[in-house]
Amino acid sequence: MSSNYEAKDIVVLEGLDAVRLRPGMYIGTTGLKGLHHLLWEIVDNAIDEIANGFGDKIIITINKDGSATVTDNGRGIPVDMHPTAHVSAVQVVFTELHAGGKFNNSNYSYSGGLHGVGASVTNALSRWLNVTVCKNKKKYYMEFESYLAPNGKVKSGVPKAPLKEIGETNERGTSVTFLPDNRVFGDLTFDFDIISKRIEELAFLNKGLKIDLIDLRTGKSVSYHYEGGIKDFLLYLDKGKNRLFSTPIYFSAETDVLRAECALEYTDGYTENCFSFVNNIPTTEGGTHEVGFKSALTKVLNDYARSHGYLKEKDANLLGDDYREGLSVIIAVKMKNVQFEGQTKTKLGNPEAKVELDSITTKELNKFFNDKANEKVADVIINKAKGAAKSREAAKHAKEITRAKNSADNFNLVGKLASCTSRKSELCELFIVEGDSAGGSAKMGRDRKTQAILPLRGKPLNAEKKRIDQVLANEEIQTIISALETGIQEDFNLDTLRYGKVIILSDADQDGMHIRSILLTFFYRYMRGLITSGHVFVGLPPLYKVYKKDYTEYVYSDKELPEAIERCGKGYSIQRYKGLGEMNPEQLWETTMDPEKRTLMQVTIDDAAQAEKMVTVWMGDNIDARKEYIAEHANFNRLDTFAEEYGKLK
Repeated sequence: MSSNYEAKDIVVLEGLDAVRLRPGMYIGTTGLKGLHHLLWEIVDNAIDEIANGFGDKIIITINKDGSATVTDNGRGIPVDMHPTAHVSAVQVVFTELHAGGKFNNSNYSYSGGLHGVGASVTNALSRWLNVTVCKNKKKYYMEFESYLAPNGKVKSGVPKAPLKEIGETNERGTSVTFLPDNRVFGDLTFDFDIISKRIEELAFLNKGLKIDLIDLRTGKSVSYHYEGGIKDFLLYLDKGKNRLFSTPIYFSAETDVLRAECALEYTDGYTENCFSFVNNIPTTEGGTHEVGFKSALTKVLNDYARSHGYLKEKDANLLGDDYREGLSVIIAVKMKNVQFEGQTKTKLGNPEAKVELDSITTKELNKFFNDKANEKVADVIINKAKGAAKSREAAKHAKEITRAKNSADNFNLVGKLASCTSRKSELCELFIVEGDSAGGSAKMGRDRKTQAILPLRGKPLNAEKKRIDQVLANEEIQTIISALETGIQEDFNLDTLRYGKVIILSDADQDGMHIRSILLTFFYRYMRGLITSGHVFVGLPPLYKVYKKDYTEYVYSDKELPEAIERCGKGYSIQRYKGLGEMNPEQLWETTMDPEKRTLMQVTIDDAAQAEKMVTVWMGDNIDARKEYIAEHANFNRLDTFAEEYGKLK
């Protein structure tokens, strides 16, 4: 490294070079998520056209060569010469960062892509890209490529030729095809299911929009079109739940500031499920629009409860938490000049959104509840809230007991929790282990400095089916809360987390899977921040031990077993582990706990709406919904050919 630092050392990145040099700054990662981000940038542009009233159909095609095509019937990208760049507007859109038609409100009132980098970033990180524009009865075409220059550097997204007119047409819209660059991405395989889930959500959020997905690699295709918009979305999410009234409450309104849609209903569940979106972007951390809606909901219902005798003069108002027990709501906002907090676009910061949603919600809900035809709906909601208030008081008492137990002076976890000596949360791991037998082996085999062991001596309560006071009464749940030191629900504080990794370690059988599901459901409902912040993991124990005199190999799936047998060679033996308790401390350490050798699966929530639906299906009371899902997704036609291929096991 030179000690001189001069003007010649300042590197000026031209065109799209900055994207190529630091792709993570623009798409987050060069893994699978980043790969699909390229597609979403183009899809979002098409969606913005539809959201602003210019078109009603999008077709996404995954081509056999690994490229993807997005076609819409919007206005088409402008094709005339840009007044300052002196090239076509198409070229500007795909080659210049921070260029687009969304920085003022003259062409797009509402837009998800406000940073003007979408199309250009996709071009920069593609091996090639071409665009066809149908506009003003004419068809235009342009190609771009990324190539290796003589100096050894990649030139990104360079036009092969200027935009050219290639014919006449009565169609309108834009079609973009691109091939992600294998010099950037390790995996170039678009995932049909990932794309399908996202576009279904977009179809729900844009009433009347039709989105087709075609996979030419496999022949699979899906089409989504929902005339009911977010009402259909809500019914989809609550399928399998016991809904308390037949038709969701729905309202929409538009002001000078924003356009808002809300759909809400109540189930007999005990948790609140609020899904909000701003310009089609999921605001998973909420924001001012949610605050405005919730504030108005509480005020309207309290006013109604008092005016109709549900609350007497001496009674205190019910809390927002009471009115939101069992609430399912979708809030979809489209607005100008969006201000998201942070780079992730997950929390709305616009203060005017709170004011507008409060005003709209108050007006529309008052109109709904003052209609005598809706008296039964109001009765159901308020009586449920009154029941929630009673439960809240019981839960408050249970939480006080739990907090007391968290104190070292009042609660001793010795005999249950084998803690670790380190106090550095980022280094510490808590293994929640199924059964005393496995727990004993884990305690003896662990690294005492950084690894703590909490054996489960009974089955935790399914949090999906019980109120919070009942959940807190469960001894195993109490122990977990005490060990983690974060509190739960509104008391949850990630800053006090005792263990940076929370690892669920259960047997690889039905009971083990059930316990794992129960624990994940509890974390999802009452400590969701543990999951969203990346602290929850599932330990994967081996299913088999393949060995002979001088060779031992642990196998973690049936699929891997044949290859392990081949590596071991003649004279092999196989041990099938029925549970963690069959392993001695050394084996448990070597296979499941050693950071150098173990396999951990991090639990994430990429799609909050889909996560909510799956928790409901798998852990709820509706057996028919669970059967329907299994029938749709399970494969009962797989044949066991192991014995045929490898002979009788020893």
